[in-house]
Amino acid sequence: MAYENILVDENGHVGIITLNRPDVLNALNSALIEELSDAIEKFENNDTIGCVVLKGSDKAFAAGADIKEMQPKTYMGAYKEDYFTRTWERVADCRKPVIAAVAGYALGGGCELALMCDFIIAAENAKFGQPEITLAVMPGIGGTQRLTRLVGKSKAMEMCLTGRMMDAEEAERSGLVSRVVSLEDLHDETLKAANKICDFSHPIVMLTKETINRAYETTLAEGIRFERRMFHSMFATADQKEGMLAFIEKRKAQFKHR
Repeated sequence: MAYENILVDENGHVGIITLNRPDVLNALNSALIEELSDAIEKFENNDTIGCVVLKGSDKAFAAGADIKEMQPKTYMGAYKEDYFTRTWERVADCRKPVIAAVAGYALGGGCELALMCDFIIAAENAKFGQPEITLAVMPGIGGTQRLTRLVGKSKAMEMCLTGRMMDAEEAERSGLVSRVVSLEDLHDETLKAANKICDFSHPIVMLTKETINRAYETTLAEGIRFERRMFHSMFATADQKEGMLAFIEKRKAQFKHR
C-alpha cells in the first residue's frame, strides 16, 4: 500500500509511524486509518521490530476525526459499515508495544487514538480533550471507556460533558500520560523508551503487555491466575534461561527472542 497520509520509518528495532495531514492538524479520516492499520500490521509481522512509536507534528498529534467525512453519515450507513470498528481499533489490537508521542492537540479521535496506545509520553504543549459534545455527538472510538478507566469517572464525565481540554501537567497528574518532557526532547525520549523495550526479549514483552491489559478485562482473582500462568509459561523460553544465566554470570544478556 502506498501511504499518502502517514510517514513510516524504522530506527533500529523501532517502527515509527507519523500522522501526516498537516493542513488539517492530522484529522483522522478513513484513508489515514486504513494506512495506519496497514503499517501496524506490517510492523507486527516484522520479527525485527520490537516496539512501535506513533506520533504527529509539534502542533498536533491529531485534532480529531475528520468532521467533513462524518457529517453526512446516517445511522444505518454508520451501522452497516461498522464505522469506527472495522479498522480503527488496529492500534489497540497490536500485540507489540505501541508508544504515543503526543505534542500539541490530541482531541476527540486524536485523544482516543493516543488512548489506544500502551502508554503516552507527552510534550509540555500537549492538550487532551473530548469535545464531541459540542458537535452533538459523544466520543465513539473508546473515549467514554478508556478515558474513564485511566482518569476515573468524575474527570472523564467532566471532559466528555463539557468538552474541557486537559493540559500535559494535569494529564500526568491524572494518570493519562506516563510522563511529560520538553517539546524538544519528545522524539528522543520516546525513542529512548522504545529502544529500551526492544533490548528485552520480544515475546516476553508481548506476554507482559497482554497480562497487564487483562487487568482491565477481568476480576483481580482471575487476573492473578492469568498472570501466574503467563509467568509459568516464560520458563519454556530460551530467553528466560539466558536472562537469568546472564544475571548469575554478571554479564549482559543476549536475547534471541524465542
